[in-house]
Amino acid sequence: MLYPSIDLLITKLDSKYTLVTVAAKRARQLQVKNDLTIEKPVSKKFVGKALEEIAAGHIEVVSEEEAAQ
Repeated sequence: MLYPSIDLLITKLDSKYTLVTVAAKRARQLQVKNDLTIEKPVSKKFVGKALEEIAAGHIEVVSEEEAAQ
C-alpha cells in the first residue's frame, strides 16, 4: 500500500492536477535546499517526501489571485 494514500491527499487539495503540480514543485525545492518540514519521512525519494508534507498539512497552496492581494 502506498503512503500517503491518494484519498488522504485529495482531501488536502482541490484536484489531482493541483496535487501533482504542488508535489513536483516541492520535490524540486527539496532537491536544492533539503529543508524538509517533517522529522522522519517514510519515503526516500523527494516526490514521496513532498507528498508526506502535503498529507501532514505542512504545505499550503496559495493561488495567484490570493498572492496578488
